[in-house]
Amino acid sequence: MQPKRRGATLDPAPTFLDDHKGFMSTLDLGVIGNSSFGALINPQGRIVWCCLPRFDGDPVFCDLLNGGDEAREGGDFGFWDIEISDFARSEQHYAHNTAILKTRLYDSEGNTVEITDFAPRYISLGRMFRPVSIMRRLKPIAGTPRITIRLRPRYNWGDRVPDVSRGSNHARFFHTGQALRLNTNAPLTYVLEERSFLLEEPVDMMLGPDEPLIGSLRETANAFEERTADYWRTWVRRLALPLEWQDAVIRAAITLKLSTFEETGAIIAAMTTSIPEAPGTQRNWDYRYCWLRDAFFVVRALNSLAENETMENYLRYLNNIVGEANNHLQPVWGISREAQLVEREVESLSGYRGMGPVRVGNQAYEHFQHDVYGNVVLAAAQSFLDQRLFHPGTPEDFQRLEHMGELAFEKHNQPDAGMWELRTRARVHTSSSLMCWAACDRLSKIARHMGFTDRASYWQGRADTIHATITTEAWNPDMESFAESFGGKGVEAGLLLMAEVGFLSPDDERFRKTLDAVERTLRRGKHMYRYAEADDFGEPETAFNICTFWYIDALARVGREEEAREIFEEMLAARNSLGLLSEDTDVKSGELWGNYPQTYSLVGIINAAMRLSRRWEEEV
Repeated sequence: MQPKRRGATLDPAPTFLDDHKGFMSTLDLGVIGNSSFGALINPQGRIVWCCLPRFDGDPVFCDLLNGGDEAREGGDFGFWDIEISDFARSEQHYAHNTAILKTRLYDSEGNTVEITDFAPRYISLGRMFRPVSIMRRLKPIAGTPRITIRLRPRYNWGDRVPDVSRGSNHARFFHTGQALRLNTNAPLTYVLEERSFLLEEPVDMMLGPDEPLIGSLRETANAFEERTADYWRTWVRRLALPLEWQDAVIRAAITLKLSTFEETGAIIAAMTTSIPEAPGTQRNWDYRYCWLRDAFFVVRALNSLAENETMENYLRYLNNIVGEANNHLQPVWGISREAQLVEREVESLSGYRGMGPVRVGNQAYEHFQHDVYGNVVLAAAQSFLDQRLFHPGTPEDFQRLEHMGELAFEKHNQPDAGMWELRTRARVHTSSSLMCWAACDRLSKIARHMGFTDRASYWQGRADTIHATITTEAWNPDMESFAESFGGKGVEAGLLLMAEVGFLSPDDERFRKTLDAVERTLRRGKHMYRYAEADDFGEPETAFNICTFWYIDALARVGREEEAREIFEEMLAARNSLGLLSEDTDVKSGELWGNYPQTYSLVGIINAAMRLSRRWEEEV
């Protein structure tokens, strides 16, 4: 049975919007990119967010965090618009199995312009070509639409208007050493003066580094689009897809790939900063960095689709981090392995729909989160067993991971901030200890596979010790459930991972009772909270999407598959019109909140589809 969501086929159906000016009530944003940078585009074709020259850079387009049209007076900046006069409605969808976004704008008389947005990505001269360039192609589809191009980049988090110079067919936007060049065959005067004109023939625009364009812009744009489309369709063709929900899985997988910084191998948690987890809560965080926890889940999800290249790239990044670790490994890093991500607030932007603050950096880099050691080992484990890889795990790699195992054993019963990154409270979190067990357990399995018998026994002994500690210290007999911390009296959604990582069999009565306790406490409708008690910012107000997917997985494992499918359908219906999710969902309104697109949530789509889908042999 296919998901019931707005007529989805292999790609989500176009979305229709009638209000061109009102600020967005949901995160209904298209995503383009090429694993160097990303950009977010609203349903009317406005680029509202894009950090350059990479994910964690200065947002050249920052309208997403500029309050929304109704919330500001005269602060209209940080976007790239294609407006059609007398706007009536818009449609938006992805070109089939690609990261190429198509937006159609209609006026009240039926005149129509189509905008094609993408970032070039394809193999050239034996290596990946992924320039930091946005391609925008305009084409009249019906009649002669009158359009206005408004290109308003900003620097220094919206605080600085760039200087502008022009050539015969290009314009430069620059400030303090940063420069962007727009190449276009549109009338440049109309573009710079924001004057409307009749679109009588196709127009191409390329915004990127301040480098001269060699050759014809039209021929370049044609080649970029054709080769980028071929790349993505070939990439999708190689995925080991489930029988059901293929459209959802494909879109999630492409977007996960777009969330990798391929140059170093880092995987970001999301492309945005400071979209609040719930309205007016101050839960505004910068997610444009690589959490080792989130990256592990991304790697595992893509591995399940037979897309192992991301794992190999990520392990290059991870090996450098592990090789530098001493007696502590921080949970989050910059995408070029910056260790210090000092958190500060930006005053020049009012925030998403006016809900500041806007934060840059993330204090989590200072945290002790002991689950990180398990996330590191589990992310690397398949590389020691998979013979398809160009760079399989080596004995030297195993020795580096053993250091992570020693740290995991040392810290498995020590207080930390936990996977939910509590800022003012430390406990011995059960989910952290669980992942410390997973680190030692997987090291034993890897050692056994590599023929290191003594090391296999050593790590099995370490794993058994942690296992016994958790089952003794974290089990609460009064609750008849594992607790969220040693000696604790509550639950949190991370306990659902006990079966997923193999700590307990789904048939184990302790897991079933823990599942019962978690759903009694944290389930809201068909969604799941991460925890229910107050934290540093009060009680959570929205459901955490990845927790709902963990719940779906747990239900399927204990045999409640029909219920799991029903909740999965609900989560698919919660996606926006382009098939994407943010971090959180308001269980009453269905509105998406939190940073976007959230890799954790997209991982959940893939994992649930792979677990719940009927098998191919049932149909063919």
